[in-house]
Amino acid sequence: MTRSKSSTKVGAGRPREVRIIGGAWRRTRLPVADRPGLRPTPDRVRETLFNWLASVAGASGGELPGWRCIDVFAGTGALGFEAASRGAAEVLVCEQDPSLLQQMKATRDKLQAQAVQVQRGDGAAWLARSGAHHWHVIFLDPPFEQAALYERALKAAGPALNAQGVVYLEADQAWTDERLAPFGFAVFRHLKAGAVHAHLLKPVPAAP
Repeated sequence: MTRSKSSTKVGAGRPREVRIIGGAWRRTRLPVADRPGLRPTPDRVRETLFNWLASVAGASGGELPGWRCIDVFAGTGALGFEAASRGAAEVLVCEQDPSLLQQMKATRDKLQAQAVQVQRGDGAAWLARSGAHHWHVIFLDPPFEQAALYERALKAAGPALNAQGVVYLEADQAWTDERLAPFGFAVFRHLKAGAVHAHLLKPVPAAP
């Protein structure tokens, strides 16, 4: 969930739908509800992100075979369903809004996406309860104005991230290594697209 622009509008610049870009469900349309602050990750950013992830996974064609993924602030679920489309073995999408939750459940059932679990509640809390080193990628895309959510989620991400895993962080400003240091992360990749800053983070190895 983020701020984005689209040629198809709802309200002030909100797209009515987004499409899965790659994998088994390529071109599948996902509805975007009319909710304050709900904006899906732009197509250009998602395409770049999943190229980054495939490179980390060492897979061709943008695939994420066998990966375990959590979308902590799912909104439309676009990031989670994109991961599942590309072969992720386990995808947990978390959302507090009951209408958005039902929308994602309907999408999951329509696609028969057995790898996708839709969970209502505080995504950062679900992340904190995850098993140690469980997730290959953690998607963190909270509403931009809720700065405290970034800190809570980043704090929970460290213990839950697989040793070879990465964190995707989307924000309205660039996060520096200095700002990320207290959470044990550093910027591995960064992209700016309009008002969106997309970051791929890697854990900083512990000092010997």
